Amino acid sequence: MSRLFKELAHRNTPIGELSLRRRRELTLDMDVYEIKLGEEFLMSSLFTVSEVALADLGLADLEGGKLDVVVGGLGLGYTADAVLKHDKVDSLIVIDFLEAVIDWHKEKLLPLSSRLLADPRCRFLLGDFFRLATSEQGYDPLNPGRRFDAILVDIDHSPKFLLAPENAAFYTQGGLTKLTAHLKPGGVFGLWSNDLPDEAFTEILKTSFARAKSTAVTFHNPLQNKDFTQTVYLART
Repeated sequence: MSRLFKELAHRNTPIGELSLRRRRELTLDMDVYEIKLGEEFLMSSLFTVSEVALADLGLADLEGGKLDVVVGGLGLGYTADAVLKHDKVDSLIVIDFLEAVIDWHKEKLLPLSSRLLADPRCRFLLGDFFRLATSEQGYDPLNPGRRFDAILVDIDHSPKFLLAPENAAFYTQGGLTKLTAHLKPGGVFGLWSNDLPDEAFTEILKTSFARAKSTAVTFHNPLQNKDFTQTVYLART
């Protein structure tokens, strides 16, 4: 059994002080990994159902093999790991704005780090996902203008609860339309949200994509003995 609590790393970043910690959740008999921004919890390994669902739902309707995928937001690595479990995925670029998060994975401080690093299909990219969305270069500096079969995003808490106010432009018709330039015909855009499905945002997606929908992802929290619902939005060119 591990120690009950340990801070594994911390670093000052452009958005504030970031810390990585591991604690023992005795009621579930498991280690929990958490990343905090100041006193705010950004991510936790305690419940990852919807992060995995983002990958599985986003790739479910894509046919054929050799799929090229982008994940915006490395975090603890659960969405990226779920993407790589699909044999039809040929390449994955995982983009994160925070160099500390990428470094912590390279130092193998997190449970999924070794698996992500060992997979030759997976590449980490330090960058601003939202800025790259509006660029002609796109998401692969080694192949400017490259298009992808799926772009899956887990960065902000929701389209309305943002980590940075400048991200707001991405969630508009104009911002989402610019993103479509980086998708292949029939490509999928997937977005994770901590909130319940928002019909207004689904309608915004429909103005930029051929079709769009929201899927509620519900899981049980045994610590509070109640269900929680998050959302995965899916849109297709």
